Amino acid sequence: MNCAAHSADLYDFTGPFKAPQGSAIRELFKYLSRPGMISFAGGYPSKDLFDRAGIGQAMGDAYASDPIACLQYGDTAGSPALRRAILRLMSDRGVTREVDDVIVTTGSQQGLDLLIKILVAPGDAVLIEEPAYPAAIQALRLAGARLIPVRTDAQGIDVDALTGQLEALDPATRPKLLYTVPTFANPTGATLPAARREALARLAMRFRFVLVEDDPYGELRFSGEPVKPITALADAIPGASDWIVYFGSLSKIVAPGLRIGWSIAPPAITRRMLVAKQTTDLCTSPLAQETARHYLERGRLAEHAQTKALAYRKRCEALCSALRQFVPDEIEYVMPEGGMFVWARLKGGRHSADVLKRAIEQNVIYVPGPAFYARDPDESSMRLSFAAAPGEAEVFEGVRRLKLALASR
Repeated sequence: MNCAAHSADLYDFTGPFKAPQGSAIRELFKYLSRPGMISFAGGYPSKDLFDRAGIGQAMGDAYASDPIACLQYGDTAGSPALRRAILRLMSDRGVTREVDDVIVTTGSQQGLDLLIKILVAPGDAVLIEEPAYPAAIQALRLAGARLIPVRTDAQGIDVDALTGQLEALDPATRPKLLYTVPTFANPTGATLPAARREALARLAMRFRFVLVEDDPYGELRFSGEPVKPITALADAIPGASDWIVYFGSLSKIVAPGLRIGWSIAPPAITRRMLVAKQTTDLCTSPLAQETARHYLERGRLAEHAQTKALAYRKRCEALCSALRQFVPDEIEYVMPEGGMFVWARLKGGRHSADVLKRAIEQNVIYVPGPAFYARDPDESSMRLSFAAAPGEAEVFEGVRRLKLALASR
């Protein structure tokens, strides 16, 4: 076959896919197979902390109890039994809903994709915290959304600044939605205080935009006091719940291989997301759903999440201690209360992407911060993930190598 036949010029791709940009983070994965490489890059949970025995038992129990339910097509909305198990988990988080309010999704990323399909048309304004989860930025860009960054600080979205921003917008271009990860945000690790959460819910109601609360890390708290989800707090504000969509996931707290997430949304949104899901994958894997149901029903999550959070605490403390020891004059950072990430900045105006090239030579990688910005990136910023490191000794060695990279100008 002529190689020219593979040219993109032969095909009439839709606008967003004429010259698509892939994930800057996944471009780093090619370095993971290099012998001796220490990675602070990926947002992967630790492979050493998977509850292999518990998940294996849940999978075996699921197949033994009802093999047909595992192998046959299922309800697009998800197994009713799994949705009830999710509702019990959400009740522990302060959220009370009915089974019909829940859709089981193939990871929470699918939930976001479905919501974008039913709400966002090309040219629509969408608010997004900055810096933000890059897969959300990518999904919104591919939908043709006009992204409007929202300022954040060490505690997440600056609600006062957002209020002024909304009041200054032309009413004809009101935003369709606002996307945020309010608990242990990716990439900053920030946690939005309760007062700001309530204020954000009131803003959504006042300006009539859908507030998207993405909560994949909430069970991974290792210090500080828990904060209820925005979805729970909004229930005490008349009318606010009509504007909140919640996404949860087992990917970070159990295992991403299950690909189990869920959405909780107002009925009109849920109904349309179901129609969109029917044309996407018909249903989330019934085998994965039954495995997740048995895992949750056996009560394994609470114990496992606590074990994982304690391990992450040690790795986070090791990372911050190593940064203080090896690069106190080169890097500033904010220590999170949970999650998987430390957000840092290089001092002296240095660009993290430039330093990464020398870091790779030292066999250590991280994600340069510009990957997390919709526009006008902070070139000095960087995300360091402590979750996937096997232990504290490797964390210290990785930062020592980072010091060598910073020294080789």
